[in-house]
Amino acid sequence: MNHNVLVRKPRQIPETLLERIEGATKVSRKRQFFTHELEKSWCGADRTEVDGVFRHDDSIYHVGAFHIFSVAPPRYHGCMRILVTGGAGFIGSNFVHRTLLTKPETEVTVLDSMTYAANPANLPEGVELVRGDVCDRQLVNTLTQRADVVVHFAAESHNDNSLNDPSPFIHTNFIGTYTLLEAARKYDIRFHHVSTDEVYGDLPLREDLPGHGEGPGEKFTAETKYNPSSPYSSTKAASDLIVKAWVRSFGVKATISNCSNNYGPYQHIEKFIPRQITNILSGIKPKLYGEGKNVRDWIHTNDHSSGVWTILTKGQIGETYLIGADGEKNNKEVLELILKEMGQPADAYDHVTDRAGHDLRYAIDASKLRDELGWKPEFTNFEAGLKETIKWYTDNQDWWKSENEAVEANYAKTQQVIK
Repeated sequence: MNHNVLVRKPRQIPETLLERIEGATKVSRKRQFFTHELEKSWCGADRTEVDGVFRHDDSIYHVGAFHIFSVAPPRYHGCMRILVTGGAGFIGSNFVHRTLLTKPETEVTVLDSMTYAANPANLPEGVELVRGDVCDRQLVNTLTQRADVVVHFAAESHNDNSLNDPSPFIHTNFIGTYTLLEAARKYDIRFHHVSTDEVYGDLPLREDLPGHGEGPGEKFTAETKYNPSSPYSSTKAASDLIVKAWVRSFGVKATISNCSNNYGPYQHIEKFIPRQITNILSGIKPKLYGEGKNVRDWIHTNDHSSGVWTILTKGQIGETYLIGADGEKNNKEVLELILKEMGQPADAYDHVTDRAGHDLRYAIDASKLRDELGWKPEFTNFEAGLKETIKWYTDNQDWWKSENEAVEANYAKTQQVIK
């Protein structure tokens, strides 16, 4: 299999190491012993050294635990080397952006098969993008052995597509996770598996519950029994279970996060929120499944990213953490908010036939992540986050415009306007 490697402009060495590197240039290819205190720990382990490879003034230097010496490897490393699968897609690329913004010393390599939902333009400068399949064992092994941690976002994720053809979901979501787990096991690499709250099935509406959505068992927790209802959610549930099994059976250093519905920039326009926004911008009447009573627990993708990072650095191996921002709203409410924000009448949409097996309500109890690891979301005002998202799609029409017609044509195969 051929793999296209796209290496963008390398980022410069962190200033904290620049003086050390410049001192080492006088002893090219010889070890120069020193001590260096690293400001942060990672993966829960305190470290007092830097181990990596950096580029400076067209030279490449290896920075070891207590030495610096000039080398000429084909790439350079930061203090944490992260392999992000699915990193050119929506949630993965936002994780890459946030990681490099908040931890600029980190080196990120993205492995992505570059399906329709991925876009190299989603990625910032300084990121190595490798086109390839997460089921390709040889490629996965090559990339994993040069990483410190694997963050596994890669997944087929659109429910409607899973109903049309489940096979890509089994391939990527299950076989791909198995392939990555085996690599993490082989090279003793920290592994984080990104999953969905849809593995738990769905919940009754708040008005039909004795605690009105706040009582015991009325939100998803890490202890909620799995009850997936679609080919998509069942393959994610299967992947979660083998992660748990590989931790227990083989001692793989893995954690799992199950997150609620994300929104924000770089999301493919087949998904609910960007579809409504881009249709309005294109002069197409938005579409709403059924009566629009289905509830989703919305979270801004930046908050999802910060939750994953918190689990990476503070989470306990073998544990599952749910990431949510208390953003429950039904689809009708969300669509009408979008219409209002975009200056349209609140009823300017069509009702269309509902999705088969459409889950009724998702709701996350993220208290474990908040209380045990100290995480909290930044985007607690859904309307404000939605306003930013609308602005992004309005300002970046070249990013999505060419796909709008094809997306709507695909939906038209299964959706009919309800008279």
